[in-house]
Amino acid sequence: MTDSERNGMGALLLGIDAGCLSVFDRLSAEGVIPNLRSLLEAGATAPLESQIPPWTPSAWPSMFTGVNPGKHGVYGFTGFDGYDFHVVRGDDVRAHRLWTLLDHHDRSSVVVNVPVTHPPDEIDGAIVPGFIGPEDPPCHPEGVLEDIREAIGPYRVYPRYARGDDSLSDAEKIDEYRTLVGMRGDAFRYLADRFDPDFGFLQFQKTDTVFHEFDGEWERVKRVYAAVDEQIGAVLEACSPQRVFVASDHGMGRYEKPEFRVNAFLEDAGYLETTLGGKGMPTWNLMRGDLRDGERAAEWEPSPAERIAAALAGVGLTTHRMGTALERLGLAEFAKAHAPDGVVRTGNEQVDFPNSTAYVRARTELGVRLNVDGRDPAGTIPRDEYEDVRAQLIRELESVTAPDGEPVFQTVAPREEFFEGPYTDRAVDIVTIPTDFQHFLSAQPSEEYFVETTEPWNHKLEGVFVASGDGIDESRPLADAHLFDVAPTILAALDVPYSDRMDGRVLPIVDAAEPASMSYPEYAASERTTVDSVVENRLEDLGYVE
Repeated sequence: MTDSERNGMGALLLGIDAGCLSVFDRLSAEGVIPNLRSLLEAGATAPLESQIPPWTPSAWPSMFTGVNPGKHGVYGFTGFDGYDFHVVRGDDVRAHRLWTLLDHHDRSSVVVNVPVTHPPDEIDGAIVPGFIGPEDPPCHPEGVLEDIREAIGPYRVYPRYARGDDSLSDAEKIDEYRTLVGMRGDAFRYLADRFDPDFGFLQFQKTDTVFHEFDGEWERVKRVYAAVDEQIGAVLEACSPQRVFVASDHGMGRYEKPEFRVNAFLEDAGYLETTLGGKGMPTWNLMRGDLRDGERAAEWEPSPAERIAAALAGVGLTTHRMGTALERLGLAEFAKAHAPDGVVRTGNEQVDFPNSTAYVRARTELGVRLNVDGRDPAGTIPRDEYEDVRAQLIRELESVTAPDGEPVFQTVAPREEFFEGPYTDRAVDIVTIPTDFQHFLSAQPSEEYFVETTEPWNHKLEGVFVASGDGIDESRPLADAHLFDVAPTILAALDVPYSDRMDGRVLPIVDAAEPASMSYPEYAASERTTVDSVVENRLEDLGYVE
């Protein structure tokens, strides 16, 4: 890259959470996304295969590091410490990011709203964390969030309402989504003008959550995408990037078949025990209110009310039983609206992790964990029986059929078939991929295997990738483009060698720099002077319900 080319933004990556060609094509046909449509038509465009598991907190880190979760260490919204859990943070991602590799080559970056970037890396440029960070995240450089608010007005990470809040109409909630989308674009343009970065990364999250929260209702999807497209147009005009890339972490589509409650099957097969009382099943959704209030921790402990619910459940008075009684009295809807999520969780049946042989801990991990002696705190499977137990359970899961007689799982396999690296031991032991992603998998204990799906719109494997601009050969084929390929391709487009630890390749639309790859120093988290010293309390996200 010549010095003249270094003046201005060399590459812009637009992250569209859950973006996919099936959605884009429909929106384009209805005239909703003229700016995105121009990029699609002018550039090299192809489906982008996501990873397993295709969920935000693991997939975005895989995209911006170019490595599989076995090398970066994040598999879902929660990480596990024995039988307890914590919500993942940016420093759980143990691999170089696109922007840290660029920083190694004296290239600057502006990164706005990218998931799992709290706390931020120290680089030449600016980082404003997004999803799975607190409402007022520490940003880099210190004080830049206050500067943004002074320049553009209010800036929020999350909506000003809790999911399920009936005080706002659906139209008002979508207005809030559109407001958040506008904040992303305004903040990015302000930072790009201030820092004049070589690389820009702007992510939009609400293109995903509109499907989850509003069950894919098309008019609402259109309103959110129209706001995103407007911001894309404004950013392109203001920043004039030499190259533009569009990428998504996964796709989105309907789940046409019933939800499968894997732990119900495991209980009947003799692998799983349940209990009444305790903290409930792992989830980051419990920390919803604290996140919006700006608190910054990753762990959850039951409140006094939630402990009382757990104690009552321990003597047989579960929230399910109380709900049945209230239903007879005509008060079920009132109780449902006013009972805290944590009370419902601690007051119902849950998996007894220490006394089980196998279980699903979190549905977004797409897999089953085994309880192994010497590895897990109260392991029940002797080490020398691990492979035999795992092979037997794989066979049993492969045999599961849905009510229509078709197999529930397209793939049931040992984790080593999908993950490789120093953090493979953090993965599930058995990967379970539902056939064509048509069955929602639940971790909830239940007497029934199959129920009506709780999330009819959910993640699919096929996302989208677009590239256009200087040095992009749109005539070259983009077959088999993968999530892991995004980072090395962008680095090559900027004449920066990608890391030889990356699992992705440089897509043929770009000529790889010489040398194409190099060995970078081992990843180490930077010293972050911007991290608040207040004890971190609770963390959550608003976009999903488990």
